[in-house]
Amino acid sequence: MNIVEISNFQLLICLIFVLFTGISSVFLHLGLGRDIIIGTVRTFSQLFIMGFVLKYVFEINNPYFIFLIFLGMIFFSALTIRGRVKERKISYFLPTFFSMLISYTIVTIIVTKVVVQVKPWYKPQYFIPLGGMVVGNSMNAIAISLDRLFSEIRRRREEIELFLSLGATYQEATEDILKNSIRAGMIPTINAMMAVGIVFLPGMMTGQILAGTDPVLSIKYQIVVMLMLAGATAIGSIIVTYFVRRLCFTSHHQIKID
Repeated sequence: MNIVEISNFQLLICLIFVLFTGISSVFLHLGLGRDIIIGTVRTFSQLFIMGFVLKYVFEINNPYFIFLIFLGMIFFSALTIRGRVKERKISYFLPTFFSMLISYTIVTIIVTKVVVQVKPWYKPQYFIPLGGMVVGNSMNAIAISLDRLFSEIRRRREEIELFLSLGATYQEATEDILKNSIRAGMIPTINAMMAVGIVFLPGMMTGQILAGTDPVLSIKYQIVVMLMLAGATAIGSIIVTYFVRRLCFTSHHQIKID
């Protein structure tokens, strides 16, 4: 099967969709114009840069260099979360970064080494794309979980302080908030699992089919990806939310958030 080439001119035609999005933002006063422009520029620049980098990485096949790229992906993912979650009273960047680093590395290694059984397990053609999907999807879940955590603590501050004044620990006073935050982060992934194959065909499966791969093999890979993302989302959301919740309180179980 011959793959249909996409020229630079054809890529520029896609800017019509972005133009429509920008016009909608202006007329509806959504205030998204700047973000749309920046997002479009970053989409082009970052993906083209990554494409050239991956061609170089695939030739080197060095585990340390591959892990360094994976580390950078997680670092910028944590930066993105900090930019999306508007909370400046709590220093949650480092706990988020290290929690993501540990959990996502373990999940990606299990998938490449045990499930797919790539040899070597760090083969960049598998490790980087699979690890990137783990980081990208779980990043959204963690951002949603943290945003819900901070907003709920602020909204229910008086209720939490009442529990604390009656002798409850911060864990007991925020148990429901923690559960709701983790649940909020996991819902998009669960919804995707419910609808995959019927409502939409995921990007990885679509890409493989367009490249001429047997659809049945593409489905098997997609199942691995969906289950991998479900596990990574759960692990990442739980670990990060537990750590960050602790940062919201002093050693005397007093709320730090104003």
